[in-house]
Amino acid sequence: MGKVAFLFSGQGAQHPGMGKGLYDREPAVRELMDALDHEMPGLLELCFDGSKEDLQKTENTQPCVFALDLACARALVARGIKPDAVAGFSLGEVAALTFAGALSLSEGFALVRHRGELMAQASEQNPGGMRAVVKLDASTIEELAERAGDCWPVNYNSAQQTSVAGLPEGLERLDVLVREAGGRSLPVKVSGAFHSPLMLPATEGLRAWLSEHPLAPTQTTVIANVTAEPYPVEIAEMNELLASQASHPVRWQQTVEMLVSQGFDSFIECGPGKTLTGLVSRTAPDVWAQPAETPEQLDKVLEHLEGSQA
Repeated sequence: MGKVAFLFSGQGAQHPGMGKGLYDREPAVRELMDALDHEMPGLLELCFDGSKEDLQKTENTQPCVFALDLACARALVARGIKPDAVAGFSLGEVAALTFAGALSLSEGFALVRHRGELMAQASEQNPGGMRAVVKLDASTIEELAERAGDCWPVNYNSAQQTSVAGLPEGLERLDVLVREAGGRSLPVKVSGAFHSPLMLPATEGLRAWLSEHPLAPTQTTVIANVTAEPYPVEIAEMNELLASQASHPVRWQQTVEMLVSQGFDSFIECGPGKTLTGLVSRTAPDVWAQPAETPEQLDKVLEHLEGSQA
């Protein structure tokens, strides 16, 4: 049998009712989400009954997605499934680090709430947005973003999809250039220019928080968004890598390629939606990838892994 990776969802994957089925069926999920609802009263109501608009606010999105990311992982572990490595997309990296023991559950939740507030504040200081650009390769998109100005490639999702963040006027110029080049540019449902230089105030705030609450060594390999390599062992380097992630690109395609090159052939998405599952399939069509947000999806994961071990 090959190796198993847990992939933790990021912002943009949220949706009303997320996690309700798993919460109702899985005791491990209830225990974790109830504990986090105690720390942030109203969390469960937001996840299960919140409107799209409520869930799109960064300060709400981040704790809700974090909670469900870890709840899905907790359900898998309770059924005897343990990963050989973990990675998380953007916000999901905090969940991955928490799962791997670099942060306690309470610390990870506090960090993710603080991160959401810092990114919301940075978005108010430097209002911007994001686009997902498809049908063009990354190098072309980098060139177009440079020509447009005031926008930067920030999420290298797959060979044919790169997200760009920036100021509204920069993104409008980019839309025109992308169309002329034969690509498509689609708005991303987030409230800021995440992972761009416009988020440097958030990186500064995270740096300050991590200086008071440093990460601990990980018990499981965690792949970093910024480098697409395992987190280092030096605590100061770990802290800086996580802080800088808010204002640096997410190298997701490279992360998947690196894991596949290391013998990973089963990828389980922990958290809402199936965005990461789709990105894995586009980058590495020969590997198995499956979300685990609903009871039915969790059962499929269990069936596959039990079958591959038989």
